[in-house]
Amino acid sequence: MVAGTKEETVISVLQRIPESTRKKVTEVTLDMTGNMELIYKRCFPKTTRVTDRFHVQKLATEALQERRIKHRSEGYGCRK
Repeated sequence: MVAGTKEETVISVLQRIPESTRKKVTEVTLDMTGNMELIYKRCFPKTTRVTDRFHVQKLATEALQERRIKHRSEGYGCRK
């Protein structure tokens, strides 16, 4: 376990894993923060990157909620 998400800290811990072992990794699941992208590129450059489902769902739900609020404030769907 790595405490925190500082790029250099996580990279230094992951680079302790032999490169031959890291090359066996085929897919890396990440959240959408920029520092995770750098970690992924430095430690697992030839793997497939997958954005984790939680963050995708969160963004979709927030966008839908924003649209619902806008739709409601425009007065659509209200019965008079």
